[in-house]
Amino acid sequence: MPDAELFTTFTEVKPEWIDYNGHMNMGYYLVAFDHIATDEFYDSMNIGTVHKQALGKTTFTLGANIDFIREVIEGDKLRLTSQLVEYDRKRLHYIHCMYHAEEGYLAATNECLGMYIDLGTRRSTNFTDEQMARFQQELERGQQFSVPEKFARKLGIRRRHGGYNL
Repeated sequence: MPDAELFTTFTEVKPEWIDYNGHMNMGYYLVAFDHIATDEFYDSMNIGTVHKQALGKTTFTLGANIDFIREVIEGDKLRLTSQLVEYDRKRLHYIHCMYHAEEGYLAATNECLGMYIDLGTRRSTNFTDEQMARFQQELERGQQFSVPEKFARKLGIRRRHGGYNL
């Protein structure tokens, strides 16, 4: 049994997030992951908005994958977890998982790679030793949990014998 829970935030599927298929539009998954999970996760590690305003340094996303696993619809309550998987002097690799808060199923995942940026130069810069220590704490908390099966995979079409796998 883990000693702590993953960093967790909550939201609800808003009416404007629904597409003509009657479920959450794929673009709004990224909105939820970015503006709710990432922003609050960064705030919890003291590299969020307050940090940016005070020091002129922030984190840019270099890449992101989203896997859509099960649909969610208007009014569904969502639980978003955030897990730091690795880091170095300039980068953070983490994953968010979106769960239906009441039914418990995994609806989507969002894997991200972020780089620390000095806004004065618009170039990468090193995290401080204090930040690295905070990341280590978060990494250790996250290591108590598994990551989704498809974590760190490359996107592509698998082919059999040179033909299409339809």
